[in-house]
Amino acid sequence: MTIPRVLVVEDEAGLRLTLSDRLVSEGYAVETADDGAKGLERAISEPYDLIVLDVMLPRMNGFDVCREVRQRGVTTPILMLTARGQVVDKVVGLKLGADDYLTKPFEMSELLARLEALLRRAPAAPDPTQLSEVYQFGPVRVDFRRAEVEQSGTLVELSALEFRLLRYFIEHRGATISRDELLNEVWGYNALVSTRTVDVHVAWLRQKVETNPRHPLYILTVHGMGYKFVG
Repeated sequence: MTIPRVLVVEDEAGLRLTLSDRLVSEGYAVETADDGAKGLERAISEPYDLIVLDVMLPRMNGFDVCREVRQRGVTTPILMLTARGQVVDKVVGLKLGADDYLTKPFEMSELLARLEALLRRAPAAPDPTQLSEVYQFGPVRVDFRRAEVEQSGTLVELSALEFRLLRYFIEHRGATISRDELLNEVWGYNALVSTRTVDVHVAWLRQKVETNPRHPLYILTVHGMGYKFVG
C-alpha cells in the first residue's frame, strides 16, 4: 500500500510540528513549508496526495498559493486552514480551487477525518467499462486522463472537486442524482457539509461548462429530487 504524501504549509512552528508528528503517527509521509512561496514551489514541483494550506502565511498568502497551484494544473486536494472563520474566507478559498476548509482552533480528529475524506475523493483512473478517456458534450471536451476540460477549444479551469463532480455526473448521465448521493460519493462524507454546498458547487460548475448557466442544457435541476446530467 502506498503511503499518502502530505504537504503542510504552516508558518506557526508549534502547529506545524504538532501536525507533522500526528500525521506521521497516522501513517502519512509529511513534508512541510513555513511560508507561502516555499509551499508553492514544493506543491508544483513534487507529487503529493494532499496539501494542508494555511491562509495567513508570510511572503505569499494561502489564497494566492491556492490560485497559483490550480493555474499550474495541479489537482492535488487542498484543505485550507483559516484562523478567522469568516464565511467570505471560506467562499474565496473554495472559489480559488480549495477542496475543503477548517477553522482554527480545530480538533485533530476532525482534521484527520477531513483528510481521509479528501483521499477517498481523489480522482481515480477512469473505469474503461464506463468511460473512454475523452468525453464530449456540446462544445465541452473532457479528458479524464489529463483531468482537463475544454470549451470550444479553450481550457477551462476547474478545481479538483469541480472535476470530480463533473465526472460523477458524466458517469451517471441520464440518472436523477440526489444531493445526499453527491455528498456521499463526491465529497466523501455528509456530516460536515450541507446540501447547500452541493448547490453552490453545481452553480459554479454550470458557470464554467454551460453556454448559458441560467438556462442549463446539460446539468439540469430536478426539483425536489436533485440533478440530472443529460450531455
